[in-house]
Parts: sequence; structure tokens; C-alpha cells
Amino acid sequence: MMDALLVVDMQRGIVEGDPKHDLSAVVSRIKGLAQRVRRRSGYVFFVQHDGIPGDIFAPDRPGWPVLDAVAPSLGDRFVRKRLNSAFLGTSLAADLAELAPQRVLVAGWATDLCVDATVRSAAERGFPVVVVADGHTVSDRPHLRAQCVIEHHHWIWKNLFAKHTVCIANAADL
Repeated sequence: MMDALLVVDMQRGIVEGDPKHDLSAVVSRIKGLAQRVRRRSGYVFFVQHDGIPGDIFAPDRPGWPVLDAVAPSLGDRFVRKRLNSAFLGTSLAADLAELAPQRVLVAGWATDLCVDATVRSAAERGFPVVVVADGHTVSDRPHLRAQCVIEHHHWIWKNLFAKHTVCIANAADL
């Protein structure tokens, strides 16, 4: 089974600011899953947010590169985005359509913003989406703890109306 793994916004800048829920374990799981996807002749896409000038995620800032700990490898693909969704204004939909993966696995940061927008965009485009349940993270929000944000989004994604049901699975089960 050929998979495409989308690793959303796992850039050096995420270590700044509020703590991210279970970040070191999430990074470890993404790294391991990326290795398994590559071994099975799948594709790994690292999605990088291009922040506005002066932003920690601006391309000329130290926070822009992908985290070394998620271990990008030769042959991985990189997608630069300016909005929440990895699909808007990028070649990602065309790249995935050409590769025709059996599953599009989604992991990364932030659950309620860029991961959510990417999951929804992929599902709307008819891709068979699997969210890596323990492979995405977020900070506590003023009104909701991070774990609750994650649980809430798992429920939403399982209940989206799309061509394919969005599946939720732990990294070890993929």
C-alpha cells in the first residue's frame, strides 16, 4: 500500500511560545512513521508555513526550517504555504493526484488551524485521509486544554461528509 505522509508545519519555530502538547513524543512518532512510509515506497511531504516578514516562520528566519528531529530525507518533497491549508495556492493537490496514494496520512502542528485546514481540504478533494491521532499537536487555548482540542477535532474529522470517511489511527497502527 503506497501512502503519502503530509507533515504540516513541524518547523523549528514551534518550540517557541506556549508548550505544545506531547511535542517530543509527537516528533518521535512522525519520524518513525516517515521512515516506515519511505521503506514502503511512499512519499513524505514536509509542509512549511511561509510567515510574513518579521514572523518567526518567515523564510529568512531561524524558525522556518523543518525540525531536524523529524529527519527529512533525500527524496522527500517540500511544500511552501502561506495560508492554513497545505492545498491552497500550492501544487499539493496535483502532486497527490499524480502519485495516487492509497492513503494520505496527515500529522503536524497545529491541530485546530493548519492540520485541520489540511485534513478538510484533502477530504474535500476526494483523497482518502487518515489523521495520525497521536501525530499532531497544539498548545492549550485560552478556553480549552490542548488534549480537549485534539479530542474535539478527532470527533469532527470522523464526522465530516466527504467522498471517503476520514480515518483516525495511531502512528503504530499505520
